[in-house]
Amino acid sequence: MSHHIVELDENTTELAYPALKELRPHLAGPAEFAEQVRLQRTEGYRLAVAHDADGTVVSAAGFRLVTSLAWGQHIYIDDLCTLPAARGQGHASALLEWVDAEALRLGLTEVHLDSGTHRHAAHRRYLSSGYVIPAFHFRKELGAP
Repeated sequence: MSHHIVELDENTTELAYPALKELRPHLAGPAEFAEQVRLQRTEGYRLAVAHDADGTVVSAAGFRLVTSLAWGQHIYIDDLCTLPAARGQGHASALLEWVDAEALRLGLTEVHLDSGTHRHAAHRRYLSSGYVIPAFHFRKELGAP
């Protein structure tokens, strides 16, 4: 199956909302989503999507170019999700391959992401796509300031 991947711009951002709403259910609606993405774009956030045969966006990846002392310059995938009805059809794998190609085009040698501990199917996808688990991610909630 051939997958059609495109990068969205500020005029097409809302097309990714249904797929990413699956991953980020706290987003209240397409307008809030588009505004959040607009803010994140000022920090280098980008969105790529996969379409099904009918042209509907069924999977989306949000990522950015970052630099850290630990890994140097690399792409970090913030968000990756496929609509439930379209899972198992290779859309997420196609997006991961597209992000890999974009990293190579930019002269980078690494792509990083975090994934919730309960997302076992996603973990299988990442491991089968060549990702390794080199560390644990820790978080501490501090409450309201």
